[in-house]
Amino acid sequence: MSTIANGTNGQKAQNKGGKREVKILMLHGYTQSGPLFRAKTRALEKLLAKLLAPISLLPVCIYPTAPNRLKAEDIPGYVPPSEPQAEEHQPDTWAWWRKDEASGAYRYLDEGMATVADTIREAGGVDAVVGFSQGGAMAGLVAAALEDRVLPEGKDGSWARGLREANNGKPAKFAVSYSGFFAPIDSLGFCYEPKIKTPTLHYLGSLDTVVDESRSQGLIDRCEDPAVVTHPGGHYVPVSKEWAMPLAGFIKQYSPEEPAE
Repeated sequence: MSTIANGTNGQKAQNKGGKREVKILMLHGYTQSGPLFRAKTRALEKLLAKLLAPISLLPVCIYPTAPNRLKAEDIPGYVPPSEPQAEEHQPDTWAWWRKDEASGAYRYLDEGMATVADTIREAGGVDAVVGFSQGGAMAGLVAAALEDRVLPEGKDGSWARGLREANNGKPAKFAVSYSGFFAPIDSLGFCYEPKIKTPTLHYLGSLDTVVDESRSQGLIDRCEDPAVVTHPGGHYVPVSKEWAMPLAGFIKQYSPEEPAE
């Protein structure tokens, strides 16, 4: 499987061996980075490449890093170090947005979406979007924005217009959310009403204690005909063959098999 690690190096997917490339935007979770998410899903990449090779599909995964850097104290479960750290030391932890605990507003979401738009543009457009946790919520928002739906005028809809321009007006063929959730922000209501019509696959962990099932169900309920898979684990992307098979089948179902000219 081909991979663009950061989505910032100007690389574009190329056709290889007569196979049709399926360019998939991979959105990491809160406190992660593009390279870290790739490291955690590399086994899944390899399995997908193997499972889809017989039908001449070549997944190309693109892993951008969110623009909002988190300090150590922003990370859930943070424990101050016993010894002072160098002042310039900063963890490699990032977020697509920051939630304002007082108001519930999503701060810096526009910057997160601008990074996604830049990544899509540099890749020459994408076919699909996959996300984990906060990235799973982003996947739903990105898929919705790329659809043919009415966008708010002015600032509230500007990020969505930017995504559409970056992807040349093409909707995503499918979206996949691992432990994703519904974003209950009034300014994002247009993403969920009407329901997201892009085909969606949702993975839930039965032992997930980070994202409550009701939050994930909130996203599922706002998608038309969603497919749902529940694995017996916690807050992570399951990468074994048993859990890769539904994803491979989903990609096959919604990706044309004919090699590109």
